[in-house]
Amino acid sequence: MNRDAAAIYLADALRTVAAVLAVGLLLVALTGAWPPLVAIESPSMEPHVERGDMVLVSGPARLPGEAADPNGIVTTEEARGYGRLGAAGDVVVFSPPDRVGSPIIHRARFHVEKGENWYQKADQASLGGVDDCEELRACPAPHAGYITKGDNNDAYDQVAGLSPVVKSSWVEAKAQVDIPKLGWVRLAVAGKA
Repeated sequence: MNRDAAAIYLADALRTVAAVLAVGLLLVALTGAWPPLVAIESPSMEPHVERGDMVLVSGPARLPGEAADPNGIVTTEEARGYGRLGAAGDVVVFSPPDRVGSPIIHRARFHVEKGENWYQKADQASLGGVDDCEELRACPAPHAGYITKGDNNDAYDQVAGLSPVVKSSWVEAKAQVDIPKLGWVRLAVAGKA
């Protein structure tokens, strides 16, 4: 390859990298979240979001729905016609402090206050067959936060042991748009495909 051809290839490569960086910076500026796109690693949100999909996320306080709480989150309980990714309420991306691995991306079902017995307001089918608050590991609520659940899961995350009650400070982002199948690229690069 001669010098002129090498210079052309290098210039093309640099323009491509610059374009990708510009799109990435624009997405971060618009969404207020890093990373602005997350790959779905499990089937827990099916049928609305499938494993291998990519989801565009925003900062929790960006684009709040009409019934949003002070943190910008609309729970399924308060949705009043608002929804994201095929069902009522916001889908949040969160990481409990002791979580190892990728964050969890599940729907915020309802909010609880510290000390609240939330057994009565829970969907009985999502309680794993328990009979009262004392049988739940996060009831009464040890702190204020969200009760969450994957759309495809049988039980709340707090019943299944996936997460304690989700503090608002643990919420990193909320889902806005699903891009089918695009996440497989990221999962393959990360060795999770």
